[in-house]
Amino acid sequence: MIDSYVSQHRQRFLDELFTLLRLPSISADPAYKDSVLATADAVADFLTKAGAQNVEVCATPGYPVVYGEYLVDPSRPTVLVYGHYDVQPADPLNLWTTPAFEPEVRTTPIHPNGAIFARGACDDKGQFFMHIKAFEAMVAQGNVPCNMKFMIEGEEEVGSNNLEWFVKRNHERLACDVILISDTGIIAPGVPSISVGLRGLSYVEVEVTGPNRDLHSGIYGGGVANPINILTEMIASLHDKDNKITIPGFYDKVQILSDAQRSDLNKAPFSLEEYKEALDLSDVHGETGYTTIERTGIRPTLDVNGIWGGYTGEGAKTVIASKAYAKISMRLVPDQDPDEITELFTKHFTSIAPASVKVEVRPHHGGHPYVCPTDHAGYRAAHKAMAETYGREPIPTRDGGSIPIVALFERELGVKSILMGFGLDSDAIHSPNEHYGLDNYFQGIRTIPRFYLHYAEEARG
Repeated sequence: MIDSYVSQHRQRFLDELFTLLRLPSISADPAYKDSVLATADAVADFLTKAGAQNVEVCATPGYPVVYGEYLVDPSRPTVLVYGHYDVQPADPLNLWTTPAFEPEVRTTPIHPNGAIFARGACDDKGQFFMHIKAFEAMVAQGNVPCNMKFMIEGEEEVGSNNLEWFVKRNHERLACDVILISDTGIIAPGVPSISVGLRGLSYVEVEVTGPNRDLHSGIYGGGVANPINILTEMIASLHDKDNKITIPGFYDKVQILSDAQRSDLNKAPFSLEEYKEALDLSDVHGETGYTTIERTGIRPTLDVNGIWGGYTGEGAKTVIASKAYAKISMRLVPDQDPDEITELFTKHFTSIAPASVKVEVRPHHGGHPYVCPTDHAGYRAAHKAMAETYGREPIPTRDGGSIPIVALFERELGVKSILMGFGLDSDAIHSPNEHYGLDNYFQGIRTIPRFYLHYAEEARG
């Protein structure tokens, strides 16, 4: 009956998602504040129309959290749905085939039945909206087997700066047995998977200062330190010839998987040739001794996300810059602690700087890694639900990305999160031409109600 309801309302479910996608809810840019707030109101309105009770746009020191609930029976298990309504900036705008906030359906080789092209289509408006539409279908059919709560925030793309503030003040309201999140993906079209692990994150910005002003490179070149040269040398030293990170103590707490666990991880369908072809690469690159699946899932990394300094305009300007900057992210694995890693990085990076420059390290946001056991009732429910709608067993995977709030939820609410996403790695999240397959969107809406049916059974033991 759920499937027939979804089919009957298919076009409306798509039109309503388009309404959300047209709102440029860019939390990183204050110029879009009104739009972010309008998006929160729109989410609350959709929740209310779907049948949620006690819907509220809850103020925080930053952007609000949208909360709603549907409580059927205190004796039944409670599931808290988490999502985020904010999106990444759309820059560079000139690389979008169609405007980022004017959603359009187009076919692609991977999505022959069509994909929604828009910023936020997959990350995360399209994915959290599946839960609202699945909930609507369950209410309309009179079959809601669990108590349901929704918490949709507006600051995930800037580090969820105020979510901990909100969670700490709402323990009772957010009390639940498990958290359900769709902000991840599946291995490939028609190949279901469930993320059982996420890497953590330590993100820093570094500043290297040489002379007190930009200098003429002819008059001063060779006599003073060039901060850009120094910075690039320092960054290059952070990896050895085997692409292992050289920061002392960096690997001390890295959880080592057994040969059997690594073997199971590598059973996921993966073509190295297709991977290289999709990214236009001649070869892959990473830590010696590990496969690409392992490098991107169970091993920590250090990457420069941006580097700048000096003159970068048209033509030539012969200067030695006063300052050079870089943004650096480190993806972490169990049992690394982001605060400890940030401290280790800061100590090491300042220690390798020559006396001719000054170095400052400014920490940004971070997050702990996360693992969910496959014998958890929530995982078993997700496994059964996806097996039913896809017709094949889902594969447990470890994701290379980070969702810092997952560890926060476990710490503050004492429950595990089930990461049942439906996106694809090729959906270009955070990039121009982000998109989300129509099949994935509607498959999610059909699968989510089945999760609740199975979880009601699994939670009873």
